[in-house]
Amino acid sequence: MSTKPRVVIGMSGGVDSSVAAHLLKEQGYDVVGMTMKVWLSSCISQAEDTCCGPSAIADARAVAHTLGIPHYVIDESPDFEKSVIDYFADEYRAGRTPNPCVICNEKVKFGNLWTKAHGLGAEFIATGHYAIAEHHDARTVLRKGSDARKDQSYFLFSLSQQQLGRTLLPLGAMSKPEIRKIAHQLGLKVADKPDSQEICFVPGNDYKAFLRQRLDEADFHRGGIYDTSGKRLADHDGIELFTIGQRKGLPGGSPKPLYVVDIDPSTNQVIVGGEEDLFVEAFTMDRCNWLDGAPTEPFEANVKIRSAHPGTDATITPLGEGRARVRLQVAQRAVTPGQAAVCYVGDRVLGGGWIARQPSVRSI
Repeated sequence: MSTKPRVVIGMSGGVDSSVAAHLLKEQGYDVVGMTMKVWLSSCISQAEDTCCGPSAIADARAVAHTLGIPHYVIDESPDFEKSVIDYFADEYRAGRTPNPCVICNEKVKFGNLWTKAHGLGAEFIATGHYAIAEHHDARTVLRKGSDARKDQSYFLFSLSQQQLGRTLLPLGAMSKPEIRKIAHQLGLKVADKPDSQEICFVPGNDYKAFLRQRLDEADFHRGGIYDTSGKRLADHDGIELFTIGQRKGLPGGSPKPLYVVDIDPSTNQVIVGGEEDLFVEAFTMDRCNWLDGAPTEPFEANVKIRSAHPGTDATITPLGEGRARVRLQVAQRAVTPGQAAVCYVGDRVLGGGWIARQPSVRSI
């Protein structure tokens, strides 16, 4: 009989959440598995090999049966479409590159899941993220997962203290090989299931194909491709089809490789330049979320400008109204509007914000 409170764990059908459910049960929690159906009937991501495809439910249900825990399926597709898919398309239409995993965590996994869990009498929700939620009396500290190669704390920076306080992350101190070993010992059918390497609703990571299927032709913002001197090089079929740092699909004939260095949604201009034009020393972020309260004075931190970025030292200056200026000690390549910039001191997540488009001298 469980001696600890009830926890609802989001089960994706993968090995991580499956083992997380087992660990919680072993720790004495009253564990309930819950899988969120997020695909729409028209969604092109219903392929069997995607983490939000129909097979995910079957895998999660089978694991729950093996572990001897209840399992529920909830249909979150309408809200997922509004909160995540519409956001994804709207960001590209605004000339930004979205990060749907952060938004999905904030709005769906740690938002809607909690609403359902609370209705079942749960005190906590849990996931298979590789991060550490360290609970103290007054606050919860979010730290990097112990396995640096799998750390997912970046994707959780936008959670509130209220969300973190009711969250359990049982895999934070573990490595992937350890997880797979436990899954094999338990005889779970998902023990060798490959990790998802793409956005769950964008098969093959072909976001352009997804946008073409999602948007009407009239929704694309067509315009011109210019170099940094203002010379028009070609037309383009929509700013939605470009992202900072992109090289493929640009006009030829240049003596050196061209990269997208800026996208101006006010004029629909795509600005291209050399690789040296991709490096910036400072940027602004907005919609900041600070886990220990909004800072009022400049401070030093290590900043990740995208999920796979190793981090770089910087000075962060609060600007008020949820904004901050980030000055990098070493210029970084392809600082991309729409991506998250997450600030760390050691392995502790301080918070972060969303990279804003910088006033550009390149636009015509």
